[in-house]
Amino acid sequence: MTSPWNPDEAREWMAWLQAMPPGELFNRAEAMTLAGQGTVCTYSRKVFIPLTKLCRDVCHYCTFAQRPSQLAAPFLDLSQVLDIARAGEAAGCREALFTLGDRPEARFAVARRWLADRGYATTLEYLADAAALVLKETGLLPHLNPGLMAAQDYAVLRPLSASMGLMLESASDRLCGKGMAHFGSPDKRPAARLQSIRLAGEASVPFTTGLLIGIGETRQERIEALLAIRDLHARYGHIQEVIIQNFRAKPGTRMVGAAEPSLDDHRWTIAAARLLLGPQMTIQAPPNLRAGELSDLIGAGVNDWGGVSPVTPDHVNPEAPWPHLEQLETQTEAAGRHLRQRLAIGPGHVRDLTRWVDPALQTAIRRAVDTRGLVRETQWHAGTGDEVPDAMPSLVTGRDPKIVVALGRVEQGEELDKVQIARLFTAEGRDFDHVRSFADELRRDRVGDTITHVVNRNINYTNICLYRCGFCAFSKGSTRRERGPAYNIDHAEIARRTREAWDRGATEVCLQGGIHPSYDGNTYRGIVEAVKAAVPQMHVHAFSPLEVHHGATTLGMSYKAYLADLKAAGLATLPGTAAEILSDDVRAIICADKVDTAQWLGVMRAAHAVGLKSTATIMFGHVETYEHWAEHLLQVRTLQRETSGFTEFVPLPFVHMEAPNWRRGETRSGPTWREAVLMHAVARIALDGAIPNIQTSWVKLGPDGAAAMLQSGANDLGGTLMDESITRAAGGQNGQIFDVPQMQALAARLGRPLRQRETIYGQPIGQMAYAD
Repeated sequence: MTSPWNPDEAREWMAWLQAMPPGELFNRAEAMTLAGQGTVCTYSRKVFIPLTKLCRDVCHYCTFAQRPSQLAAPFLDLSQVLDIARAGEAAGCREALFTLGDRPEARFAVARRWLADRGYATTLEYLADAAALVLKETGLLPHLNPGLMAAQDYAVLRPLSASMGLMLESASDRLCGKGMAHFGSPDKRPAARLQSIRLAGEASVPFTTGLLIGIGETRQERIEALLAIRDLHARYGHIQEVIIQNFRAKPGTRMVGAAEPSLDDHRWTIAAARLLLGPQMTIQAPPNLRAGELSDLIGAGVNDWGGVSPVTPDHVNPEAPWPHLEQLETQTEAAGRHLRQRLAIGPGHVRDLTRWVDPALQTAIRRAVDTRGLVRETQWHAGTGDEVPDAMPSLVTGRDPKIVVALGRVEQGEELDKVQIARLFTAEGRDFDHVRSFADELRRDRVGDTITHVVNRNINYTNICLYRCGFCAFSKGSTRRERGPAYNIDHAEIARRTREAWDRGATEVCLQGGIHPSYDGNTYRGIVEAVKAAVPQMHVHAFSPLEVHHGATTLGMSYKAYLADLKAAGLATLPGTAAEILSDDVRAIICADKVDTAQWLGVMRAAHAVGLKSTATIMFGHVETYEHWAEHLLQVRTLQRETSGFTEFVPLPFVHMEAPNWRRGETRSGPTWREAVLMHAVARIALDGAIPNIQTSWVKLGPDGAAAMLQSGANDLGGTLMDESITRAAGGQNGQIFDVPQMQALAARLGRPLRQRETIYGQPIGQMAYAD
């Protein structure tokens, strides 16, 4: 039979690894791990459901498989499955790990009878019902380890599980020979296991596999197994993690006297796996099988501990209890890593859910994770009025070398590229603290300690819109009645609100609305004229690039000519909304019929060319990635280098509660607190030397959240926003106005002065201004 790997390559790898001194090997592996995974080490909080301990195989190291006489029943019944799952859910678990023996009905009549009595022909049929029950009755995501499967089995079980797994264990046929570990175990034939792993790839199943070392194989054979896994992953992309598990000799087995692999041998294999599989692969080692030695495993290339249960034992290794999660965190931190929870599906596959997960499971997964694909670390959400999470000092001394280098480049006056900017968004622990403090130092150096704001009023003149942005809960057309009826206010009402705003001390009106089907370019000019006729001194900050695009195209004018016309009518500046994420692959998902990236930038370029300044925004925390955030910042920075027309950059966290696309299960639940802080800080760093002002949105973040951002690189509170309605329509709970006394109190709490500004950051003229 032809080997599924290249024997010459296996020998070359083996020679190279054997020639390397252990210290160099481990240093290379750890450096590669840090490069690909940063300072995070993950785990899954799981409950272990041993659906059956009967198995047709007789592996000579295994105590999981039992004889029928040793069991009260051949299988757990569905009520027992559900009891275990509910206990796990109550303890905060998110994964239901189903582990079971291979096809016990092929060997044991009692298994066949038990299944038949309940209407099942096979164990896999019963597993499907058990997984479906857990999905229906709990919030747990099943991970299935049922042994060998055919294509039709994957088709049935994929909609019922977030991921599946099958340990390759070894690619050596020799271990199936008489006297060896797998003799008498037909399902352990390497060709059969590799076939099953291949079929998982064809079925687009996120998949866990790995090696069991110390069962009689050689190091050369381990390399061959790793190469087989690597090649399957290169073809299908489905391997989410590779486990390097050490054999434990167990009483009652034929291998009770076999030597267990040493720690050094285990570390060598982990390091070999890391170097062979690359920096992006998740390498796992079970923490309960190396108690007290976790730092050594991390130093060899591990970045995941697998499933750890606070409820159930490790039924495969019952002699080795799981570490308490507090102990696991302490030991992980001592090794210079941050312990972070993941789901049963790994973060890399979470980031491409539509490819890897059945639609029935996608909503639950999206709502549980952050932009990286890891479990949200707190329950804070933008716009909800949630308390700001406490800042906990990090005990981890390790730093991400790439983040250190990136910040060093900024200190030297260099601009960061997309990869470096995206890396800053992964900051954890002391890296997070450093990014935040670095951004705040830049803020202090560039614009001082003064917090600025503008007194303004929002006038949203219509909520009727031709467009169907997936995230918009403001435009008429959603089913939420509490947003009120459709409206389209006339010029007289716009003028009245403008005069009222002026009388209350406003220097600016911000005018935006839906794209009403009756609107054309003349409509927007008329709105400007109505404001200027009511209060000639009022600064008109109006019209997103979408509205400008609509106005220009309906009149057959260029952006530049149309904007010049609006400027002549009294338009003074443009809000930089409708930017969302300046990447067309994201826009195709959340706002497919809106202006594209080039059009948004084209409007802003034209506005700046005719002397109209503008803001720039980003709406983040829905379907995009850190790379998209970095790309967006670079798009803004590049245009600013060309035009110098942006006055400020405004991060807008996605407020999810009433957003139609969130309600349909198509987005995440907004950014996490860590991500919201980092967006402000990284924006300050990435845009340094280009845009001097970073604004924080009290509407999205609340006063306490805004205060935190003002200590993370932001310097501006935006406007008092009388009558804010767009975030409120999305479910925002932070109010419609944040008046000057409230802003003064916030600034006083931070020990910093507050100054009223006009829209383009000058001192207001014609109204009573103050400086505090």
